[in-house]
Amino acid sequence: MADVIANGQANGQASQPQLMLQKIYVKDVSFEAPNAPQIFQEIAETDQQPQVQLNLGHKATALGGDLYEVILSLTLTCTVGERTAYLAEVQQAGLFGVAGFSEQDHAGIIGSYCPNLLFPYARQVISGLVLEGGFPPFLLQPINFDALFAEQQRRTIGGDEAPTLNS
Repeated sequence: MADVIANGQANGQASQPQLMLQKIYVKDVSFEAPNAPQIFQEIAETDQQPQVQLNLGHKATALGGDLYEVILSLTLTCTVGERTAYLAEVQQAGLFGVAGFSEQDHAGIIGSYCPNLLFPYARQVISGLVLEGGFPPFLLQPINFDALFAEQQRRTIGGDEAPTLNS
């Protein structure tokens, strides 16, 4: 048993899964109000409710060793009628050290855990952009990244077929 410990767990770290958050940062940010200042008057005078659409994406890039950059991209588009009130975009990024996990766990960390960790930061940036752009505050609702990742895995493994239930 001493050989197993000496050869397999130098300093007790060789087989221990490790997840380290090294840095969270804004990689890119953009805000546009293409129809300002007229859109402010239109919002005040019309009974049309602004329509908000969220586009969400993420990507991970291996940086060498066990280091990954994960980028969560959010694009929020608000329209009133046919006109764009504002467009807010943020790419919230993080550097993560991920080592010693099974392939499935590693994929889950990169595809679900990391975006979940980045989301509150991205939500805060979006909220600040909208408010500072002169529009009413907007707070994005929580997103279930676990469910999104599970759906992505289901599509990757089983194509676009309906899920099957196993008893």
